[in-house]
Amino acid sequence: MVFPRPLSKKAERENTLSAKLSYLPPFSEGAQKKTVRIADTIPIHQNLLTEWVFHAIMRMKKSGFCPMVFRGPRAPGAPFFLKALPKEVRPMKKLVSLALVFALLLSLTGLAAAEDEKSVNIGVTGTLTTLNPMACDNTEIVKYAVSLVFLPLVELNAELEFVPLLAESITTEDNLTFTIKLQDAAKWSDGQPVTANDVAFTLVLGADPVSANVALPLYSVEGTDDDGFIESGANEISGVQVIDEKTLAITMKWPTALYTFENNFGRYLFPLPEHVLKDVPREDLLTYAWFNQPDVISGPYFITEADLQHYVHYQANPDYFLGAPKIKYLNINVVAAAQMLAGLRSGEIDLVQQTMGSIPVEDYDAVRALPGVTAVTGTPITNESIFINTAKVTDARIRQALLYGMDRQSMFEALLNGNGEVIDGFLVSASPYYSAELGVTAYDPEKAAALIAEAKADGAETSLTWYVNSAESTFNQAVEYYAAMFEEMGLHIDIRTVSLAALMEAAENGEHDIMSVEYTYAPVDPYTDVAWLLGGEGSWTGYATDETNEALNLSQELTDVDAIAAQYLIVDKAMQEDVAMISGWVIATLGAVNDRLTGVTPNVFGTFIDVQNWDIK
Repeated sequence: MVFPRPLSKKAERENTLSAKLSYLPPFSEGAQKKTVRIADTIPIHQNLLTEWVFHAIMRMKKSGFCPMVFRGPRAPGAPFFLKALPKEVRPMKKLVSLALVFALLLSLTGLAAAEDEKSVNIGVTGTLTTLNPMACDNTEIVKYAVSLVFLPLVELNAELEFVPLLAESITTEDNLTFTIKLQDAAKWSDGQPVTANDVAFTLVLGADPVSANVALPLYSVEGTDDDGFIESGANEISGVQVIDEKTLAITMKWPTALYTFENNFGRYLFPLPEHVLKDVPREDLLTYAWFNQPDVISGPYFITEADLQHYVHYQANPDYFLGAPKIKYLNINVVAAAQMLAGLRSGEIDLVQQTMGSIPVEDYDAVRALPGVTAVTGTPITNESIFINTAKVTDARIRQALLYGMDRQSMFEALLNGNGEVIDGFLVSASPYYSAELGVTAYDPEKAAALIAEAKADGAETSLTWYVNSAESTFNQAVEYYAAMFEEMGLHIDIRTVSLAALMEAAENGEHDIMSVEYTYAPVDPYTDVAWLLGGEGSWTGYATDETNEALNLSQELTDVDAIAAQYLIVDKAMQEDVAMISGWVIATLGAVNDRLTGVTPNVFGTFIDVQNWDIK
């Protein structure tokens, strides 16, 4: 999940006014005499005509200012603003009475509803790195922001079933060749059909070194090299064959389970329109400005405006082949986690999806108690994963000390109030391949201290750097506690709190000794992430053994659930012994939806599948 960089004071104030509308701005003469600033402008949403509007107007008039209601282009779907104007710049000759202003508010919002200008605001606690499907980083916030515009082939629903989007079906008979059948009705917004050639074109672009989509595991496709590349400028991949306008086949280099292919390529491949992009120089595609406001799309929404640090504004695609969206405007708004509760309470936030927005655990009960808001606890899937760079922390005893020296159960109970579970390794209990036989390593500080002392005597490094996500406030409290405890055991931990972008850069460059990040492993396909994370040199852990590699490979060839579970048990036991990864806890994240919004239940998976059917009461 993505988290925001620190905001400037002005941006922070604007964000606070937007999210915490119960805190009225100080309409002081000194603040207003020079100019009217946007920070002193309060957005009025159709669903927010509550008493705070009345009090805001009263406070403006009491302070000697003129309340003005106007339509503003900055917020599609929430187009009316209440502004405090100084008397010397009053736009009307006649003083506007309080009753008239309030009546105007009512009439304007009624007019908006009549014009069918429905809008929904989605609160997220992270900035986006891109809106370019070629440059996706596989974070959930980017995946869903992009998939509103360019549909994936399939998606996981709340029941962990793959359901069709662009693709009608994905099938295989031998776990090597996969046949993709596109929906007959699938079309681009300009009326052109979405074709198998579009899919093949997108795969070729992703495999070209100058336009490479590094998020896709193209190295597993026949016809690419070990890094997933083809010769630059090539127009085909030998393992990708177009059969007809709506059908293509992809051949893999090695056996691949259907669920793995569907998760890797079905959910994370976003086909692009060949007829629009074929003449764009490939070296320009990764930074092509067109992707920030594309005019030919396959999904339910166009992007109208974006500031990746703060928001993305969308407008409905009336020609969406699965049905024109009922909500005209959709807005992804970046807010601080601490402001989620206030935003839900005020109505500024309509929806929080569990993997895009982080509601602090300490606010769970307050969110659940909000009138007019339905809180939804997600299945414990999001794993607070602690990755240890074995290329730098080479002594296994130090890594084992980290596992034994963390009182994870106590931290889980104290900070999460039991919202989730504590496990060892990668697989959560919701996975069909989870094995209770693994158990959970018990807290043993004496053993941890002994291992540290033993390793130190042999010359091991006992000062480590731990990178943490800046907005994971709850787990960061645990990290601070762990660091203090390890200090007493003889192990120094230097905590570096950074944005997700900086964290990803540090991980990519192998700068970390330890790093922690919320990681959502698809329960039906742990292979994809686990194989990458335990991929040896260049992976976040730097770890790989013949035993774990063989177990992961077998998981792709077997079909019996118990037999597959046995292979993942081998991998998780290796984490207990060699400790390249520690699960801090698995959180049952909380989502929430305003009751005015119908047709949607926030969930870890499947929230946006039927976004075109969302509506407002």
